[in-house]
Amino acid sequence: MRRSARPARDELRPEYDFSALKGGVRGKYHKRAIAGSNLVLLDPDVARAFPDAKTVNRTLRRVAGLTNKKATSSSR
Repeated sequence: MRRSARPARDELRPEYDFSALKGGVRGKYHKRAIAGSNLVLLDPDVARAFPDAKTVNRTLRRVAGLTNKKATSSSR
């Protein structure tokens, strides 16, 4: 015996007024958003090692600095 389909629950709050959202343009800020962005997806184990973006950037700058120093000293 099949169960009858349950009606979908409306989980939105009654105070949400979607009539004010009319006229929106999809992708309006897309080009502007990606122009100055370089998004990188970290694996979960790597993400756990860094609490925030500032820590990631500081660590990557140090690694990049060490790599650049090593490359210049080995080319002499």
